[in-house]
Amino acid sequence: MMLAYWLILVFITGASVGSFANVCIARMPLEKSLLWPGSRCGNCLQPVRWYDNLPIFSYLFLRGKCRTCKQQFSIVYLLVEISMALSFVGLFWLEVVENVHAWPGQFPAGVALGAFPWASFLGCLWHAVLFAFLFVASVCDLKSREIPLSLTLTGTLVGLIGSAFMPWPWPNVPPAALPLVSPVTLPIGVQPWPFWNDLPAFCGTGGNVQTGLITGIVGALVGTFLLRAVGFVFSSGLGREALGLGDADLMMMAGAFVGWQIVVVAFFLSVIPALLFGIIQMAVNRDNSLPFGPSLSLSVMVTLLAWQTIGAYVEPLIFWGDLLFWGVIAIGGMMFILSFMIRLMRGKQTDEEEDKK
Repeated sequence: MMLAYWLILVFITGASVGSFANVCIARMPLEKSLLWPGSRCGNCLQPVRWYDNLPIFSYLFLRGKCRTCKQQFSIVYLLVEISMALSFVGLFWLEVVENVHAWPGQFPAGVALGAFPWASFLGCLWHAVLFAFLFVASVCDLKSREIPLSLTLTGTLVGLIGSAFMPWPWPNVPPAALPLVSPVTLPIGVQPWPFWNDLPAFCGTGGNVQTGLITGIVGALVGTFLLRAVGFVFSSGLGREALGLGDADLMMMAGAFVGWQIVVVAFFLSVIPALLFGIIQMAVNRDNSLPFGPSLSLSVMVTLLAWQTIGAYVEPLIFWGDLLFWGVIAIGGMMFILSFMIRLMRGKQTDEEEDKK
């Protein structure tokens, strides 16, 4: 019964966050205030009463219409609230109930009674904040092909503040010594791993403000420069813009929350959902443009939740400096060659079409 209570509470919280996310999605791309004016119908301009603004319930009760003029509201409002609510429940279940990160303090009897460590609640809440930022950015990218800079800058600042107060390996206790060979043995905190396995002397073995803040700063820098570098390489090969700056800002924000290792791995994994989104986009809207924000956001969250497993596979590349450097050079070269080949193929196809005419 207590576990059901927590799940219902998390669902309601997620739906409420989804309601505010709708405001952000509608106003931030237009650079409008999130606080003023209050919610109102876009047709009759009448303010929406508080009892008509209850997440999910009000939309269903009014059948998606304005109470005053009966103007139909977009179903996107309902979908955002339901998606956010269900996502919060899923995140709570994985991080708090299932404890996929092996955070300390949990015991089976406590799970059965719905009693969980407060640190698990706080860590899950922090990742829920990241998810909310990524979700809003993704929907904005889908709707307008734009990720608002005000959103990503705010998220980056929030991420750095949280990183300072919840530094790796919190909620775990800092280890007595850092392993130089096998970082996989490091505990996974709210920040999955520190910015390097051989921390400088002033960081000790982690668990302090400087470790958390530097991990967040390095994550933000790697996130933005990685996407900008990839965009530059692909643009040079294709002869036109390949990635928007909003994608780089999105990964900057994610890196501020969870460090650079997550954003690097998530970027390469994002190819899989990107193909899926591209197929859906072609089938539904007959549009071959591909917003990359949703794929990046989904990959960040999946990588974060599966880091206990993924980290073991990527550890040799991530913490081996020389291999990491040459790996980056090799991947950059392959990306340029691939993009240049695509450019040549497109040019040949265009020539053939002109010959047919």
